[in-house]
Amino acid sequence: MSKRLVIALGGNALGKTPQEQLDLVKGTASTIVDLVEEGYDVVIGHGNGPQVGMVNLAFEYCANNGGGTPAMPFPECGAMTQGYIGYHLQQAVERELARRGINKPCAAVVTQVVVDKNDAAFQNPTKPVGMFYSKEDADRIVAETGYTFVEDAGRGYRRVVPSPIPVKIVELPVVEQLVGLHSVVITVGGGGIPVVENGPGDYEGVAAVIDKDRASAKLALDLNADMLVILTAVEKVSINFNKPDQKDLDRMTIAEARQYIAEGHFAPGSMLPKVESCISFVENTTGGTALITSLDKAREALKGNTGTILVKE
Repeated sequence: MSKRLVIALGGNALGKTPQEQLDLVKGTASTIVDLVEEGYDVVIGHGNGPQVGMVNLAFEYCANNGGGTPAMPFPECGAMTQGYIGYHLQQAVERELARRGINKPCAAVVTQVVVDKNDAAFQNPTKPVGMFYSKEDADRIVAETGYTFVEDAGRGYRRVVPSPIPVKIVELPVVEQLVGLHSVVITVGGGGIPVVENGPGDYEGVAAVIDKDRASAKLALDLNADMLVILTAVEKVSINFNKPDQKDLDRMTIAEARQYIAEGHFAPGSMLPKVESCISFVENTTGGTALITSLDKAREALKGNTGTILVKE
């Protein structure tokens, strides 16, 4: 029986513009098909922070500057980005599968994810979306729109929106069927379109972005995956990151990971949600493990040659 991998793709696997993304996903698809070639059933989640901000900003600008288009609600912007990112990934994966002579389907599923309307995240926006701005430009946009902006790791100011915890993946039965057919499945794009459940089958979109690592961890749990793989910009998780005594980690237990979190080693909005997502998955499975590594090292990391693996104890 094939082992199931749920892969959470970081922003470095995607592009800030459609053309840049078309170029980048060729390399991303190569890594994904490497893992298919190793015999895994691969399910892919991905982020959409820059893309959803871009789409939202474009509609707002057009609506407010004589473009004649309506302002687009945030959930619909999430659905649009989920669609076009999925389309790009799907095309690139299909092309790479065909190039290697692998007869396997690939499908992108527009996916809703239920959140709790009383989640405290709605009172404390933390998830960066869209492009970086100078402080002056950010202050101007705040005055015009009432949005919340924060300084992001020395790179400028970005809008932040609520990032509630995923509760239920609405299209999970469809994803399970596709995985059962050994398809490569792209789902929970951008963490999923955030919705609240008003009643059976009655879902309503809300203005938020679910963290893609948390949504991928939830997906991995629900699919009984063997491993959650978070692909990011670094080869290994580090403590004392960017300091003279930086130490790269080959392995962490849940207890060690919690200790490092308490000591403040992992940045919020960056490595922290990745490590917390790994803890959530590993803690709630019987034999599952989690792996954090870079996109280009994924194949080697799954052979145990690099990356940081998180285990129960």
